[in-house]
Amino acid sequence: MNADDLTALLSRPIAHRGLHNAASGVIENSRSAARAAIAANYAIECDIQTTQDGAAVVFHDEDLSRLTDLTGSVRDRSLATLQRQRLRGTMETIPSLTDFLTTIDGRVPLVIELKSAFDGDLRILQAVAAALEAYRGIVVIESFDPSLIGRLRIDATEWGMAHIPLGIVAQANYDEEDWPQLSSDQRREMTHFLHYPQTLPDFISWNVADLPHAIPFLARRELRLPVTTWTVRSLDQERQARQWADQIVFEGFAPS
Repeated sequence: MNADDLTALLSRPIAHRGLHNAASGVIENSRSAARAAIAANYAIECDIQTTQDGAAVVFHDEDLSRLTDLTGSVRDRSLATLQRQRLRGTMETIPSLTDFLTTIDGRVPLVIELKSAFDGDLRILQAVAAALEAYRGIVVIESFDPSLIGRLRIDATEWGMAHIPLGIVAQANYDEEDWPQLSSDQRREMTHFLHYPQTLPDFISWNVADLPHAIPFLARRELRLPVTTWTVRSLDQERQARQWADQIVFEGFAPS
């Protein structure tokens, strides 16, 4: 793990899904949102999913309907189909991770969040490894899913990603209504951070609504793990968040 990459990441606020503004036609996780973040000198957070044919694309929702004219899940469509699909209200299409990396070109740090159905599917790791193979910019990888980060701990060297810091995205609880895909064992493991011996995160990204909380507090104080916090949406919330976290992941306002 490259500690300098973590230091660089924490040196500036992190634009959640890029510096997007739908009212101005700049859609989350788009190349224009990445360019806007670069122009403002913010780091960028993006979400990654896999396609039907195993490629990595930059898109948050499991279902395509909120941001495109398609319905159904990302994983049921091919890369070619998604790259032809315009993001609603724009001329832009859903970017592959490779295209997104080309847009950023190492100019600001990038946080890659691996989305997961918590079903043991590990194809996303190989897809991301392939996209990052020739990339020389600062990157960190995070996920809610401990199985993905735990597997990266084992295979990162084989996939050429041993230098990349790994993080866990987390919050105080995972109720059945909002997290129906989780088993009771997964819910307990994630709530109490029982995966720590397997994931050994280099940093934690914690829900701002759940701060302060014992897990990020002790991780930061006793283990010296950096903590980022999501998603900060106002200056007042930023001021509160900075008491408990080393950097914010923000949207909808200009951080101080």
